[in-house]
Amino acid sequence: MQPRLSLVTLGVADLARASAFYEGLGWPRKVRAAEGVVFFQLGGMGLSLYPRAELAADAGVPLQNEPSQGFTLAYNARSRDEVDAVLAQAETLGGRITRPAQKAFWGGYHGHFADPEGFVWEIAWNPSFAIAADGGLSLPE
Repeated sequence: MQPRLSLVTLGVADLARASAFYEGLGWPRKVRAAEGVVFFQLGGMGLSLYPRAELAADAGVPLQNEPSQGFTLAYNARSRDEVDAVLAQAETLGGRITRPAQKAFWGGYHGHFADPEGFVWEIAWNPSFAIAADGGLSLPE
């Protein structure tokens, strides 16, 4: 696993309000066709906003209001095989698989693990998200 962060997803109580806030800061919104989630391009990485309860369910963890339950850290892989390899590596190092890798409703493949401190990571391959040689993420329009 390369040392990089691809996408930060924040679990929010009010998606419209949160989206308006970040758009108000002048952050460039991308993937406007996506429903129920909002994406922003942040240099070589992205930020997404997703309803908190859905985020917890997607990761296979109980809903809580603690800050560490309000977001996931994401590593975008270049292939389905890399998703499996990273999850296996994380588990070997003491991580806990919270959701095994599986096909995603949005057309990709993903799974989740909690690091030894309990921070949740999503490992995902999304055929629509380009990953540069340096690990940078490019979100489509």
